[in-house]
Amino acid sequence: MEPKKNNLKIVAEKKNARMILPNMLTLIGVCIGLSSIRFALDGRFDYAIIAIIFAALIDGLDGRIARLIKGTSKVGKELDSLTDMISFGVAPAFIMYFWKLNSLERFGWLLCLIYVICVALRLARFNINSNQETSWRDNFFEGVPSPAGGILVLTPLIISLSSFDYFQINYEIVVPIFFMITSFLLISKFPTYSFKKIVIPRKTTIFLLFGIVLFFGLLLIYTFNVIAVSTIIYLVLLPISFFHFQNIKKRHEKDKIQDEDELEDEL
Repeated sequence: MEPKKNNLKIVAEKKNARMILPNMLTLIGVCIGLSSIRFALDGRFDYAIIAIIFAALIDGLDGRIARLIKGTSKVGKELDSLTDMISFGVAPAFIMYFWKLNSLERFGWLLCLIYVICVALRLARFNINSNQETSWRDNFFEGVPSPAGGILVLTPLIISLSSFDYFQINYEIVVPIFFMITSFLLISKFPTYSFKKIVIPRKTTIFLLFGIVLFFGLLLIYTFNVIAVSTIIYLVLLPISFFHFQNIKKRHEKDKIQDEDELEDEL
């Protein structure tokens, strides 16, 4: 019996070792998210945005790495939600408050509170829905995910730092509008693409790698221009994802009705 116990212990230790890497990445994301607040306090809003972008990249990697090395855990799941709350809820709210919302005094602070509460509600709903059975709906999020929401509320600041700031934009009006719209999208059931289950044909892999290298190359050279264009593309995808979701939903409902009719005929 003793050798079996030792084998079980070895397996458990290997499992714990696999959990360390993704959880470390998640904690690094927390540090980067908090650092963005420090940059905003010092008036370095460009560094603050870059820190949020890095936090979003880490947020997209830690879960995938955990699944790849089979190091997923309940602790990692809860830690990921807490990280999202800090990096994409609290940090963007503080950044925008230090940049423009403080000029609106109490109303500006109220917008920050509403946004952070909506991020918390969004994460709570996501944790509940993630325990459900897999279906075609997994290709869509209910509402805008918190990382996307964190970047959306920063859009006016991103545009102001890019070369697209050609017009006389009244940011004291635009920033509250972005906060209210993003807060609504976070807690709504508006379907948005999740991009988690995209199947890439093997023949197009080389083009995908080239596109990724090109994107990050442009991101290094034209940082805020690329971020601004990416944000605008995401906004354009929102109505597309809605109509795509409705078409798939109608098709599945039609197939379900046909299956029920065939069962009735058999009975």
